[in-house]
Amino acid sequence: MTKEQLEIMRHSLSHIMAQAVLKFFPEAKLTIGPAIDNGFYYDFDLSDKSFSPEDLKKIEKEMRKIVKENQKFVHYVLPVKEAKAKLKDNPYKLEMIEELAAEGEKEISFYKNVNKDGEETFDDMCRGPHVEFTSEVGAFRLQKIAGAYWRGDEKNKMLQRIYALAFPTLEELEKYEKLLVEAEKRDHRVIGKDLFVLDPVVGLGLPLWKPKGALLWRLIEDFWYQEHLKNGYELVRSPHIGSRALWETSGHWNFYSESMYPVLEVHKSLKEYQNKAVVDKPKEEYLLKPMNCPFHVQIYKSEMRSYRELPLRWAECGTVYRYEKSGELSGLARVRGFTQDDAHIICTKEQVEAELKQVAQFIKYIFDSFGFKDYRIYLSLRDPSNKEKYAGNDAGWEFTESVLEKVADELGLGYQKDIGEAAFYGPKLDFKVNDVLGREWQCSTLQFDFNLPQQFDMTFINKDGKEERPYMLHRALMGSFERFIGLLIEHYAGAFPLWLSPTQMTVLPISEKFDDYGKKVVAKLRQANFRVNLNNENESLGKRIRQAETEKTPYILVVGEKEEKDETVAVRKRGEGDLGPVPLPRFIETALGEIENRK
Repeated sequence: MTKEQLEIMRHSLSHIMAQAVLKFFPEAKLTIGPAIDNGFYYDFDLSDKSFSPEDLKKIEKEMRKIVKENQKFVHYVLPVKEAKAKLKDNPYKLEMIEELAAEGEKEISFYKNVNKDGEETFDDMCRGPHVEFTSEVGAFRLQKIAGAYWRGDEKNKMLQRIYALAFPTLEELEKYEKLLVEAEKRDHRVIGKDLFVLDPVVGLGLPLWKPKGALLWRLIEDFWYQEHLKNGYELVRSPHIGSRALWETSGHWNFYSESMYPVLEVHKSLKEYQNKAVVDKPKEEYLLKPMNCPFHVQIYKSEMRSYRELPLRWAECGTVYRYEKSGELSGLARVRGFTQDDAHIICTKEQVEAELKQVAQFIKYIFDSFGFKDYRIYLSLRDPSNKEKYAGNDAGWEFTESVLEKVADELGLGYQKDIGEAAFYGPKLDFKVNDVLGREWQCSTLQFDFNLPQQFDMTFINKDGKEERPYMLHRALMGSFERFIGLLIEHYAGAFPLWLSPTQMTVLPISEKFDDYGKKVVAKLRQANFRVNLNNENESLGKRIRQAETEKTPYILVVGEKEEKDETVAVRKRGEGDLGPVPLPRFIETALGEIENRK
């Protein structure tokens, strides 16, 4: 089954679900019911009532009855005026009709279901297409109930959404359900509870990092700094806020303001702020930064630049803030305050190809280092039929798109073209990691930028002593630390490799009598730069071993009379069990080798 056929099947099922809902809840107002990656959903306005798990069972049973009846999907259209009259009691459909009419539509598309006796059983405004008969919809299962704002806007009414899974065959559906069980086991919001916390009192989408999480972050960040310095990058830093004038110049205020936090008004005093209604205009206006790039541009412009300085590679782990709708927030994967592993490369036209290659190889190195093997690469290009959406001219786009494609081909990246997905300021290569369910998560990106060099009048003095406009590349290797760590937690199911584990080893004295030797072992391990703790709590050895295993500690080192006498440790390795006694120096050497190889 093709992707298009699968979408048609799933969307047809959403209509069947709406038909079943109306049988039990005739007062429900229908809104939209699209196909999604693993199935479909439909949003309903049910006034003061709420769907229950028991309702889902009834609805699913009725859906199976409709499927078995092999009802026919019949398409027809109505003039706008008649469509409005037909749906006069449904404000959601009327809103959509108004939008279609404003776009120039003269007729509105509908689909109705007809049973074998020719009787109409269901009718809904829909662009389609659908399968021909209800029996052609494959395997499905209603999954869950959730709240959803109309059009995803928090200012609108909260609707009730029913999610469902749908696949061509029962075998595929059951296979996916097994993956869901595995995904639940790996959910970073559950198994990462010792690493971070999301507290609504602090604010939605603003993670707090606990000691182990902060340490994991630091380990990743130290690796990031080390590798960037090796690759010829210099470090820069920028503030968390910038003047409104900066964002107006960059174009973010015009193109991106809906995702930016409101203006911060700076007054002379608190009293003036409290009485701001009588103040004509605040003295200064600032915004939380959604991106780091304008700051890096201003560093560049702080002095005259020569072609001899280029390329400049400036990197920053900078925290940015973007207003995401509350319904779109998801653990660490989608937050409002996050730290980008950002960098900007400013270079000449002749240097572009080499810089692109270096970054693409750097991204692959990062993925390999952290164990990510399953990812897809997209070459995001301009939509040639909608050029007004983009900055720059045709010549610039033709050059940048062709050189980006050439680099991807020469490196054998195995990319997929994504027409219309370029940023407004240039084409890009996007690297998306697949999770256990096959869902794609944007991580690394490599982007051209026509906009900022032009908006900020960036120049350098070329070999001929004349001013020339540089090229600017945006790139992030991890994307954001928050999402990257969330993906790492799920990728390893919380069992991080030795080099990344916040706690690498736990030393367990068999009894209080061997505490001194346990402390001696801990001291030697710490001298070798291992992250180790001593658990000499007044609990049984078995219970302490189980605790360390639950915490997914890579190594458990048990010490008692024999180990003290022989200066050894009894080693238990995660995933391998009891390895027996090992001389401490040899254990240290082995563990250091694992870390060096990032295992």
